[in-house]
Amino acid sequence: MSPVRDEFRRSQLAIGALFFVLGFQYATWVSRVPALKARLDLGEAQIGLLLMTCGIGAAVSFPLVAVLMRRFGSRLLSVLSALALGVVLLALSVAPNYPVTLLVLFCDGVAVGCLNVAMNAQGAALEARFERTTMSRLHATFSAGSLLAALLASGVNAFTGTLAVHFGLAAVLLAALVLAARSGLLADDSQKAAEPGDEQPGEEKPGERKQRRGFVLPTVATLWMGLAMVFGTVTEGAMNDWSALYLKDVVDAGAGLAPMGIAVVSVMMVCARIFADGWRTRFGDGRIVRTGSLLAGLGLALALLVGGVVPTLLGFACVGLGVAAVTPCVYVAAARRGADALSLVAAMGTTGLLAGPAVIGFIAGATSLVWGMAAVAASAAVVSLCATRISWPATQPAPAPEPRLAADPS
Repeated sequence: MSPVRDEFRRSQLAIGALFFVLGFQYATWVSRVPALKARLDLGEAQIGLLLMTCGIGAAVSFPLVAVLMRRFGSRLLSVLSALALGVVLLALSVAPNYPVTLLVLFCDGVAVGCLNVAMNAQGAALEARFERTTMSRLHATFSAGSLLAALLASGVNAFTGTLAVHFGLAAVLLAALVLAARSGLLADDSQKAAEPGDEQPGEEKPGERKQRRGFVLPTVATLWMGLAMVFGTVTEGAMNDWSALYLKDVVDAGAGLAPMGIAVVSVMMVCARIFADGWRTRFGDGRIVRTGSLLAGLGLALALLVGGVVPTLLGFACVGLGVAAVTPCVYVAAARRGADALSLVAAMGTTGLLAGPAVIGFIAGATSLVWGMAAVAASAAVVSLCATRISWPATQPAPAPEPRLAADPS
C-alpha cells in the first residue's frame, strides 16, 4: 500500500471512530431509558422532557461550538467532546434525582453538538486533503455504532440490570477508542474553510473570515444549507418516530410487521451511505441531493396514495435511499465555508430532528396521520428545492479506495 493511501486509511479509520462513538454513546443511554424511568420513578411526560432536553442542549450549542472551533480546532474539540460523552454516561448512572438528570442530559446535548461539528469538519478536511469522497461512509459508521450499542445493552442486561456496570463499561470502551484514534486525526492546518470561487456576492473571503472573532452573521448561502439540513432531518426523524404507528394504525399491519418500517428505512440508509461516495464522484453532490430527496418525497407520496403494506414499505425504502446522502453532502458544503457555517448548519439539523417529529404529531392530531406523513413527503421535496440554491463543488474527487486483503503493489 502506498504511503498516501496508508495515511488516508489511517485518518479515515480515526475519523470514522468519532462517528462510531457518537452513535454508540447515544444508543447506549437511550436503550436504558426504561431503567432510568424505573430508578427515578418518572412518568411519560418526564421521559419526554428528558429526551427533549438533550436535543435542546445540542440545538443551542451553536454559538459555543463556533467559538470553540476557532479557538481549539476540530481535532482537539472532537477528542474533548468525545471523552465528555463518556463522562456523561458515568454521571447518568449515578444521578440522584430528576433535576440532576436533566442537567446531565443538557450537557450531553452540548457535547453532542460539539462532536457533531468537529467530526464533520474532520471528514470534510479528509476529503479535501486526499481528494477522496468518504463522508457518506463515515456517516454509515454512526449507524454501526448505534447497532453495536444496542447489542451490548442487550448482552449486559442479561447479566445485570445495574446502570453503573453497563454505562461504566461503555465509557471505558469509548475512552479507549477515542484515545486510540487521536493520533490519526487531521491537524487543523490541513482544513479548508472554503475553496476559491465559492464566495457569494457580499460574502467575506476565507482569509477575512478567519480574522473575525465572536458571532458572525450567516450568509444567504449558509441559510439555504441550513434549511436543506432542517427539512432533511425532519424527514429522517419523522420516519423513525412515526413509521411504525402509520403501519399499525393506517395500513393495519400486524404487530410483527409494524417495526419493519424503521428497519426498512435504516437498512436502506446504511446501504446507500456505503455506496453514496461513488455516486457523489460520478454525479456530483448537487445532483445526488436533488434527485435523492425528490425520490424520497415522490416515493412516500405514492405510497400514501396507493396504501397497503407492501407499497408503504417500498415508499419507506425510497425515503431511506433518497435522504441517505443529504446530510453528508450538506455537511461537506457547509464545511467548505468555515466553522461558523458548519456550526449553524449542524445546529439547524439538530433542530429539525428535535422539532420535526413533534410538528408531524401536531399535524396528525389536527387532521390525520396520513396528512402528517404527507408533510414528511413535502419536507423531502423542499430539500430538493433548497439544493437548487446551494453552490455545490463543480467536480468531485475519486471515491475512497476499498481496503485490500493482499499487499497493494502501488
